[in-house]
Amino acid sequence: MKKEIHPEYTEAEITCACGNVVKTSSTVKKMHVNLCSGCHPFFTGQAKFVDTEGRVDRFNKRYAKK
Repeated sequence: MKKEIHPEYTEAEITCACGNVVKTSSTVKKMHVNLCSGCHPFFTGQAKFVDTEGRVDRFNKRYAKK
């Protein structure tokens, strides 16, 4: 690697809007995010997969071989 052209890789702190703080390594020292694994519905088990308009049925009807 060439010297003095790469950013410094140091410890970083990622702060979520929910207050969760994660320590990692990055070229950016502090980051703020809206969602993390502690508050995201997919990871907390609160995610709901709802096919309210029958999208799969509409797709099958639209692209069915005639």
